[in-house]
Amino acid sequence: MTAALLPEAGPRRSRVWAWGLWDWGSAGFQHIALTFVFSVYLTDAVGAHLPGDVSANSWLAWSTAAAGLLVALMAPVIGQSADRSGRRLRATGVWTALVVLCMIGMFWVRDDWTYLWAGLLLLGFASIFIELAAVSYYALLAQVSTPATVGRVSGFGWALGYIGGIVLLLGVYAGFLSGGGGLFGVSTDGGFDVRISVLVAAIWFAVFAVPMFLVLPETRPVAPGAPRLGVAGAYRKLVADLVALYRASPHTVWFLGASALYRDGLNAIFAFGGVLAVTVYGLEPGQVLIFGAAINVVAALGALAGGRLDDRVGPKVVVVWSLAGLTVVGVVLLLVSGPTMFWIFGLILGLFVGPAQASSRSYLLRLCPVGHEGQLFGLYATTGRAVSFLAPTLIGLFTYLFGSDRAGTVGIVVVLLAGLLALLPVRGPERARPQSPG
Repeated sequence: MTAALLPEAGPRRSRVWAWGLWDWGSAGFQHIALTFVFSVYLTDAVGAHLPGDVSANSWLAWSTAAAGLLVALMAPVIGQSADRSGRRLRATGVWTALVVLCMIGMFWVRDDWTYLWAGLLLLGFASIFIELAAVSYYALLAQVSTPATVGRVSGFGWALGYIGGIVLLLGVYAGFLSGGGGLFGVSTDGGFDVRISVLVAAIWFAVFAVPMFLVLPETRPVAPGAPRLGVAGAYRKLVADLVALYRASPHTVWFLGASALYRDGLNAIFAFGGVLAVTVYGLEPGQVLIFGAAINVVAALGALAGGRLDDRVGPKVVVVWSLAGLTVVGVVLLLVSGPTMFWIFGLILGLFVGPAQASSRSYLLRLCPVGHEGQLFGLYATTGRAVSFLAPTLIGLFTYLFGSDRAGTVGIVVVLLAGLLALLPVRGPERARPQSPG
């Protein structure tokens, strides 16, 4: 059988650390630019007085949707190109550099609605580049792990991402954002406190990404000397490879569909968890940041523990039990009230999120044919984008039908349960190791 992993001898520990530090650094974009700081700055400050009937929130939503569509269209063929040319490391480097440059550009987005369009473009392009970087980065997991260690290595990377993001977020909050200028007393004029935070996050990402490019060797091309396919040819080959993969290992294709469902539910936990914490369970807005730090630490511990269990019993067991735990805890959260109950069960929720995310990555790598890692992780990104509307739509629907923010939690539970049920008939990778489709 052909495995998309290195022999049991495995890579040096320094390579594992260098690879994992990219996860640590990239969390700076996810936490500072995309989720907690710059995106909020765009809607609440830069676009607060935007003329016209369309709000800054709407423009942000539309630009995010457009970025997601482009990722869905581009990711598989970008990954395929990196596979064929043997340039996964270079591809990761190029996309990473573009993310960093976009973040540096955000420093010049002042607190004035005329800068909104520049901010939206920079955030949108950075969102595309980070997803394309992740495609090649995930494929590099095959270089830094073995069949015996892929679970724990993937979990280690996720854990570094959780911890790195929260360390940076707390650092910039204390240093620049809290109390109007933070410990360093920086000016808030023109949004300078937010802009300097994003600049620090850009430097953070660049610094921690560098070791991987110094330590890891470049991958070998799948088809050395093969002619360039062009855009149309790349999509034709993608379709042909998918057909061949489905014939050789339909469970790999089914896993892409099932994981797309439950990954949408996992994303919704982080996207809507803070809002629900305030509106349903009575947390103060300032307490949400503390809870966010705590749940990231718990998720990191879960990812580390789940990774070791993954290597012992297989990733499917870890993902299935994690999703089952998330579903049960989600139902419990529907029934309880108050900040204390939210803290208890919210942290338990985080304990299951980490293993579900980390073992999904190792699951696909164990299934992946040799030489097609980039292409398969590109499809992983595409399928995730294809259903990314589902959880937000259901949250909005249940909130509307029952006239309660609490009912929105049902939407998350439904998507997680649907993903779990879709995954159950999918064969575990320990029993399904496909040959290369060619």
